Amino acid sequence: MNPTARMSVLLSLAIGTTVTLASHHWLLAWIGLEINTMAIIPFMTQIPHPRAIEAATKYFLTQASASALVLFSSTLNAWKTGQWEITLLLDPFSITLSLALMLKLGLAPLHFWMPEVIQGIPLSTGLILSTWQKIAPLSLLLQIHHLLNNYVLILIGIASILVGGWGGINQTQLRKIMAFSSIGHLGWMIIILKFNPALTLFNFILYILMTAATFLALINISATKMINISSAWSKAPALITITMLLLLSLAGLPPLSGFAPKLFIIFELVKQNTILVATLIMAASLLALFFYIRLTYVMILTTPPNTSNSSMNWRTSHASLFTSIFSSMALFMFPASSTLVSIL
Repeated sequence: MNPTARMSVLLSLAIGTTVTLASHHWLLAWIGLEINTMAIIPFMTQIPHPRAIEAATKYFLTQASASALVLFSSTLNAWKTGQWEITLLLDPFSITLSLALMLKLGLAPLHFWMPEVIQGIPLSTGLILSTWQKIAPLSLLLQIHHLLNNYVLILIGIASILVGGWGGINQTQLRKIMAFSSIGHLGWMIIILKFNPALTLFNFILYILMTAATFLALINISATKMINISSAWSKAPALITITMLLLLSLAGLPPLSGFAPKLFIIFELVKQNTILVATLIMAASLLALFFYIRLTYVMILTTPPNTSNSSMNWRTSHASLFTSIFSSMALFMFPASSTLVSIL
């Protein structure tokens, strides 16, 4: 892609998210979401491949449907109330708006577009889609969290955690595994949104750090399938070790950073007398734990046949600065978790 065009598209992504974050008006929020949607499509189609074109088409149609529902619901709400304020929502419109935003995020059962789209695009674009593109819809959900239906949030959260675990078990494509991982983590965020939005924000910050670090590590070793990571140890042993720790952190194993939000969410659910929901999501998270541990097993504990140790590629291969920064933040945030939650 032309450097000028790349800078224009990146600037459009930043502007779209900023407009949505700064708006108190549904029409301006909708404009920001539309700018975001249109800005990422050139990144999806920068490699002229039928899979990329198919992924961009699916993404555009899904996001256009969700944006139309946002505009329709907010217009009807403004007609009834006479206000375009984001925080002024009547009951039926709050449900349709929340469902539209959840469709944009890719939460179950509105998730079918997400694994197929991420599978058809490059890893760098998948990084943007899994992290940056989630900021604007989730910020709107955080603003209207007190108006949302708690039963809808709990049902969609449990469904997302189950789908995120079940969907990733039988996958060998790393991009699809990361897509189902994203669905599962968003389920954890949504299920606690009504009770404690600060925990949702904390979980989202850690999710962005861990997911960005994992994608950057996969980009550094050019891995899109499990067979690629099984033979990557001889090329970059330090980076593969860090990637293993990042995957275990995404799984939520202590004492890594990903354990903190899950622990706090379960404590909050028990405090809110929803012990059954807490037990159910703990059981459902074991499904995701299986494919994370399978990835780490393939990555570290297996040796591919006919691996030559003579080239010593690891002596000259170095991770990028961004990979180092995001990996360090994602792995060493656990001691500061309580402080960060209290600040939020």
